[in-house]
Amino acid sequence: MTLPRKICNMTKAEIQQIKLRFGIIGNNEALMRGIDIAIQVAPTDLSVLITGESGVGKESFPQIIHQYSRRKHGQYIAVNCGAIPEGTIDSELFGHEKGAFTGAIGERKGYFGEANGGTIFLDEVGELPLSTQARLLRVLESGEFIKVGSSKVEKTDVRIVAATNVNLTQAIADGRFREDLYYRLNTVPIQVPPLRERGEDVVLLFRKFASDFAEKYRMPAIQLTDDAKQLLLAYSWPGNVRQLKNITEQISIIETNRDINAAILKGYLPAEHNASSLPVLFGIKDGKNFSSEREILYQVLFDMRQDVTELKKLVHEIMKERNKVSGNPVAAGDAYYAQPPQVVAAQPLNIPTIIPTTPVKEVHKPTDDDIQDTEEYVEESLSLDEVEKEMIRKALEKHHGRRKAAAQDLNISERTLYRKIKEYGLD
Repeated sequence: MTLPRKICNMTKAEIQQIKLRFGIIGNNEALMRGIDIAIQVAPTDLSVLITGESGVGKESFPQIIHQYSRRKHGQYIAVNCGAIPEGTIDSELFGHEKGAFTGAIGERKGYFGEANGGTIFLDEVGELPLSTQARLLRVLESGEFIKVGSSKVEKTDVRIVAATNVNLTQAIADGRFREDLYYRLNTVPIQVPPLRERGEDVVLLFRKFASDFAEKYRMPAIQLTDDAKQLLLAYSWPGNVRQLKNITEQISIIETNRDINAAILKGYLPAEHNASSLPVLFGIKDGKNFSSEREILYQVLFDMRQDVTELKKLVHEIMKERNKVSGNPVAAGDAYYAQPPQVVAAQPLNIPTIIPTTPVKEVHKPTDDDIQDTEEYVEESLSLDEVEKEMIRKALEKHHGRRKAAAQDLNISERTLYRKIKEYGLD
């Protein structure tokens, strides 16, 4: 088979032809560079890692690579790694034998078996569990894999193109991603620029989407006034091309006036926040990164629960020690007040400081009923888990059991939701 020629300096006409074929809109230099790299690397079997924010259109580049490669007549399989539960992802990717686990009523070939001779696009590759990353590394190094529940080594000839919106360098530092796998995937990197850095491409994309929706809904296309174009260019577009497309569709359907000015457009753009509306949080442990405010609050609550539990244990032990010294039974409240202040203060508490947004209430002096045994407190503290369980249950009911929609509503990954459903017995 004759391989496509290597394109070193593509003409604008050639790039325009590729853009038309794959539905890519825009003239941004970084975007053009990404297309050029995709065409150059396509005839080889090198692994490609496509990086960029969510919604920038990373899925177009593996299709370009596949269609301009010698594998174009083979299978092209796109896999969203973040949407597959951790317990089944190895089976999905590598297949399984009959009876390998509960519910495995037959043999499964798996994506790497199905795509033999073709291309696999692993989207959200940063969400893969570490055990699956080790299996993937073996495929990249030797083309070998083993089905779940089997001991037979199988071979596959697959081109791997991966994409992620996760900072893999930070994920490696946090121990969530294998460094050796990163270098194997990142043989050829392609960086897709965010929409806010693409300048006039925003207006071109809006015009294209408006035309598409006018044809789809059989109505005149909406048009932007000059002040609306300026607002469009000034907005940061955190959801990138996907967000722009959704907003264009909303305006196309709702607005009867087809000339859209800045005032109308502003009503469809979510307010931009430079800072979080949450209270300022200090003392979060382990230097963890949190992808949402909800996760920060959960972590603070769990840390506070742990610290207060430790304080209860400390008070309980102080009370027991005092009883031994005095030889007389002492009530829990008496033990608390009898203990010299410096002993309690000497125990470090790593409770995160929260600057309150509501007036501080008068401090209540502890009584005998305020201090309970550690065992009783641990029992009460489980109510936090009940709160989380109830939130998940309501989200699943709201979306009629659709886990993907429920996970988005809860602002957690689908894999995390799957694990929580199993943990709380909500399935």
